[in-house]
Amino acid sequence: MAQNTEKKKRSFFDRMLDSIEFAGNKLPDPIVLFIILCGIALAASFVTSLFNVSAIHPVTGETVKATNLLTGDGLVNILTNSVTNFSSFAPLGMVLVMMIGIGLAEQSGFFAVLMKRAVMATPKKLIIPSVILIAIIGNAAGDAGPIVLPPLAAVVLMAFGYHPLVGLVVAYASTLGAFAANLIIGMSDTLVAGFTGPAAQTVDPSYVANPAMNYYFIAVSTVVLLFVSLWVTHKFTIPRFGTYTGEIEEMEVVSSEEKRGLRWAGISVVVFVLILLAMIIPENGLLRNPETGSIIEGSPLITGIVPLLTIFFFIPGLFYGIGSKSIKSSKDFGNMLGKSMSTMGPYIVLVFFAAQLLSFFAASNLGPIIAIKGANILDSAGITGIPLIVLFIIFVACVNLLIGSASAKWAILAPIFVPMFMYLDYDPAFTQAIYRVGDSITNPITPMLPYLVLLLSFAKKYDKNIGLGTLISALFPYTVFFGIVWIILVIVWYLLGFPVGPEGPIHL
Repeated sequence: MAQNTEKKKRSFFDRMLDSIEFAGNKLPDPIVLFIILCGIALAASFVTSLFNVSAIHPVTGETVKATNLLTGDGLVNILTNSVTNFSSFAPLGMVLVMMIGIGLAEQSGFFAVLMKRAVMATPKKLIIPSVILIAIIGNAAGDAGPIVLPPLAAVVLMAFGYHPLVGLVVAYASTLGAFAANLIIGMSDTLVAGFTGPAAQTVDPSYVANPAMNYYFIAVSTVVLLFVSLWVTHKFTIPRFGTYTGEIEEMEVVSSEEKRGLRWAGISVVVFVLILLAMIIPENGLLRNPETGSIIEGSPLITGIVPLLTIFFFIPGLFYGIGSKSIKSSKDFGNMLGKSMSTMGPYIVLVFFAAQLLSFFAASNLGPIIAIKGANILDSAGITGIPLIVLFIIFVACVNLLIGSASAKWAILAPIFVPMFMYLDYDPAFTQAIYRVGDSITNPITPMLPYLVLLLSFAKKYDKNIGLGTLISALFPYTVFFGIVWIILVIVWYLLGFPVGPEGPIHL
């Protein structure tokens, strides 16, 4: 009977996964999707202008009318401004600069060995919470998190008497399900802020988004989700997989060269942090606002956060590479930087078309009109406050099942929802924060992320008969309870009125 029940459970998740995968695969590549959306925006500008579609701006009282971009002048503007739209698009510069530091730290092996060292040095009683914390923080390491940590956690937990699939599942679910949580500001913060800024500027041209504007919220989320993941692991995951009867795999030790590299990297980070503190702590510190002395508002610390973060990742990546001898010459150094940047090719192309789409929304007034009318509909229907927040998070979580790329989703959604929420008096930083919750919670179970298939290949090493359905059923509780608790945290945060980060209030 137990076998039949398990089979039915697996069949249910298999069907659910097949449906998601089928629908997701029907969508074109994100780059092609943006090309299609650009075409739709141009056609929509023609149709809406033909029917004189307009909206009343709630702040200025002016009438915003749809503008046809498919006129002679409109086509000339598209042609002459396309390069400027691309080159002046804020996310491009921020992300590429950040990638210099993060890319070197990843390519030199610093991130991978740091994770391995941290996990292997942990006492048994703390091993599972440590794996979870490292997994959440590992988001800042880019692909190193979901690729390196799950198989490492499997081996480590197996050595401590747990089933290796427990390590795979908890590391994968914590890395991706808590994707928007962290104690470190990283690439994902830079990515989303880059799209939030231009979207907000369609309403307030003076608005400036900074990558740290969600930091308070994501830092607290790290602690909360650590305990949620720990509870789910002990409540569901460990009992589900039981005792492992296969061959116990030996852990690969950290070599002496890797240890030397970590020491050098650690010393370099301490020196950098001390220098940074010397420019922050004094009342006349170089990184404080020269007029008010503030560390946050209008300070070089916040406005220069991207290059500072780049240096923060770059320095240990470089010193680790030299110390471990993964960087033996300037050629190795150059190759690593070049290789890390080569991975950004698809993103650069996507940004080109995303920039054009934002430009079309602005020039045609489609963005403001949709946002104003959407805000009016929500307001008249009484859908504001907590119901609006919860519905938006659930909506994003469902979209995430079909479009895995966080940057692609936000590039599509930000031009509509950031202005819409601004008209409802919500600051773009808060809109971005709740978007990131929805974007994270269904990550563990979506087949649209390439890491899921890789996780399955790791799992087959320990259970050759395991399928995606079984794997998804083990990951599903993390999605459910991350979603429930994170939404509760958002509601409490909203009711208390705390800012979500530096220069990140809830209301305008």
